[in-house]
Amino acid sequence: MDAIVAALVPRAAARALAAFALAFAFAAPAHAVSKFIPVKVAGHALRVEVAATVEQRMQGLMFRTKLGADDGMLFVFDEPGYHSMWMKNTPLPLSVAFVDGEGRILNILDMEPQTLDSHYAAGPARFAIETHKGWFARRGIKAGDKVTGLPKVK
Repeated sequence: MDAIVAALVPRAAARALAAFALAFAFAAPAHAVSKFIPVKVAGHALRVEVAATVEQRMQGLMFRTKLGADDGMLFVFDEPGYHSMWMKNTPLPLSVAFVDGEGRILNILDMEPQTLDSHYAAGPARFAIETHKGWFARRGIKAGDKVTGLPKVK
């Protein structure tokens, strides 16, 4: 195959094509999530990236070094459950709120960066919201408060 490519494509063109392909491969960050939505957490605005696929949920906020002051990530689980989060390869300290299918916060936990500690939902969660550590506490948000603007789930 290499011989065919070498015969058909001049060396300079092949190098340019390879450079273009490499640049294109790195044009979009690996953590790119396709959809941002606004939600309100106990009346406080938060812009969240939606992680609805297995791959997006697995990636989460790993390797992120920046996050807007009122930004976060919304994890949409396929089924309600006692889901858990960890901080492997995540350099930012975060808080997570586990939320049921009705938009009620079940519990909020603070998570330290680069740890493998598991942080579990206190009940069957349909969503989790990660944002800056302390974001919920600074606003007086607690278990039982409501999140509005969540996507409809089946």
